[in-house]
Amino acid sequence: MHTSNSNHLLGEKSLYLQQHAKNPVDWHPWSAEIFEQAKRENKLVLISIGYSSCHWCHVMENESFVDSATAKIMNDNFICIKVDREERPDIDQIYMKAVQIMTGSGGWPLNCFTLPDGKPIYGGTYFPNATWKDLLTRLSKFYRETPAQAYKYAEELTQGIHQPEFAATIESQTTFSKEILEATVNEWKKNLDNHDGGPNRSPKFPLPNNYEFLLRYALEEKDDVLLKHVNLTLKKMAYGGIYDQIGGGFARYSTDSAWKIPHFEKMLYDNAQLISLYSKAYQVNKDPLYKQIILETTTFLKKEMSDGNGKYYSAIDADSEGEEGKFYVWTKNELNTISFPPIKNNKQQELVFDYFNINERGFWEHSNYIPVRHSDNQTLATKYDLSLEEFESYIAEVKSKLYTVRDSRIRPGLDTKMITSWNALVVTGLCDAYQALGDSTYLEEAIKCMNNIEANSFTTLQEIYCM
Repeated sequence: MHTSNSNHLLGEKSLYLQQHAKNPVDWHPWSAEIFEQAKRENKLVLISIGYSSCHWCHVMENESFVDSATAKIMNDNFICIKVDREERPDIDQIYMKAVQIMTGSGGWPLNCFTLPDGKPIYGGTYFPNATWKDLLTRLSKFYRETPAQAYKYAEELTQGIHQPEFAATIESQTTFSKEILEATVNEWKKNLDNHDGGPNRSPKFPLPNNYEFLLRYALEEKDDVLLKHVNLTLKKMAYGGIYDQIGGGFARYSTDSAWKIPHFEKMLYDNAQLISLYSKAYQVNKDPLYKQIILETTTFLKKEMSDGNGKYYSAIDADSEGEEGKFYVWTKNELNTISFPPIKNNKQQELVFDYFNINERGFWEHSNYIPVRHSDNQTLATKYDLSLEEFESYIAEVKSKLYTVRDSRIRPGLDTKMITSWNALVVTGLCDAYQALGDSTYLEEAIKCMNNIEANSFTTLQEIYCM
C-alpha cells in the first residue's frame, strides 16, 4: 500500500518499519522485486537496517529521514530499503559483515549501499545529516561516472565476505583441549576490570553468556580470583543504573565504565539470559542480592514485556516524548513532592535520596538523576536505626510508590513482535529461576511460554536476494 502521505512500508507488520511508513523517503520493504526495479532504473540501493527501540536509529530518522531535502536526494538517486534486523537477522548478518570489513566496526542504524544486484560497495552506521547528504551526493556521482570501478570494488568486497574468516562454517569435529581453554581464559583475564567488573573498557554490555562461562570455569578450576571477578561484576551491574532500580530489568548496555549511565532500551534477550546468570550465581553463594534480581527481573518481564499468556515481546524503547531515558530519570524537585511513608526520626526523604544516590554519584544531566546503589542494605539500615527486615520492607514500599508515580508518565514504545529464539531464552531463564529458588510458578510460566511457542511459531524459508 502506498499513499501520498506514506511510502511502501504502510501495512508492514514490523513496528520498526511502521515507524518509517510516513517518512518522505520512498522506503520499500525487502523483496526480490525491488532489486529488479533497481536494475531497471540502474540505481544504487540503500539498505538501512535497525530496530524499533534503537535510540540512534530514531536520531538519524529525525535528522535525515524526515527531512524533505534529504529525502529528495535519496529518492532521486537510490532505491531505499528498510529492514528490521529482528525480523530479518539473515539480511542483517550479511550487510553487517560487509560494513565491518569496510569500516572495522558495526552497529545500528546500519546503512549499506549496494549495486542494483545487492552487492555492497559502501556502508556505515549513524551519519549526521550534513555528512549523510554529502555521502549520498558523492556515491551517486561515483556510480554514475565510474560504474566499472564500482562493480570491481563490489566484487572484491563480496569475495572478502565469503572468505573463511568471515563465513560461518560448521565442522563435524573440532580439536579441543583443556590447554586451549586455559590459554583463552588467561588472555581474557588481561582485559577484565577488577574495580567495576566487566571488561576494562566502555561502553559495557552485560554479555551474560560470557559470565555464565566464566562462572562455570571458575568453579571447575577452583579459580577464586576469577570467581571474585564474576561476583564483582554481578554486584556492580545490580547496583548500577544499567539495572532499573525502580521497576526491575536491565538496559541493553551502559555508556560508561561503572555501569551507571544506561542506554535505556530494554531487550528481551538480555533480560532472559541475565535471569539465567543470576540464578546460577545464586545457586553458588545464595547471595540475597541475586535472589532480589531474579525476583524483580522475572516480575518486570511478566508485567511489562508479556501479554500475560506466555507470549513475550521483544523490546522497550529507550526514548519517550522524543527524549532518551525520560521515563526512567528523576529530578530532586520531583522527588521532594512525593510523600513517602514515615520512619524513625522522620528522615524518610534523606533515606530515599541516600539509597538511590540522588546526589553527585547519581547525577546524569539537565538536573536529572539515575537511581543507583553503592552500599549494602545492612549498612544503610544501621545508619537509619532500622533492623534489616524493617529497612528492606520500607524500601519495598518506596519502590512501589515510585513505580506508581513513574507509571503515570508517557511510557516508551513497546515492540510487541514475538521472536521465537528470544522466547526460548525466556523459557530457559524461567527454568533456571525455578531450579535456583524452587518456586513452581516459574516452571508453570516456562511451560506456558513453551506452549505458546509450539502453538504460534513456525519457520518459513526465505531466500535472500543478493550476492
